[in-house]
Amino acid sequence: MKKIILMLIGVVALVGVDVLPVAGGDTPESRIVVYYFHGSFRCPTCSNMEKYSQEAIKINFKNALSSGKLEFRPVNVDERGNEHFVDAYKLYTKALILSLVKDGKEVKHKNLDKIWQLARNRQKFIDYVTDEVSEFMEGTK
Repeated sequence: MKKIILMLIGVVALVGVDVLPVAGGDTPESRIVVYYFHGSFRCPTCSNMEKYSQEAIKINFKNALSSGKLEFRPVNVDERGNEHFVDAYKLYTKALILSLVKDGKEVKHKNLDKIWQLARNRQKFIDYVTDEVSEFMEGTK
């Protein structure tokens, strides 16, 4: 029984590198997930980046959020079960990733790598995230 479970975990891990699991439910066939990846240790700058990201999404994309076409999901990569994100997105620090999911599978993603440069300027950070999410949404139509 242990061997079967280990085999299943191995298969899921291999698949998880290319196709990231996304929670099911009554969600649209196509949606964008905005992931904020962090670790267990949270410095004030890291906490602010999550807060600013969430603020940009909630304020500027209310309709997309309420329809399920857009989702904001903070993820602690230090928690068990989230390790695959590190490999899949080549994460080495906190990151904001936009992920286009169609029929439960990721088909495209983008790393918003300027968040660190803008972390000390709330408004520029929010403008950057808003512009990038808008552009990503346009490119998925």
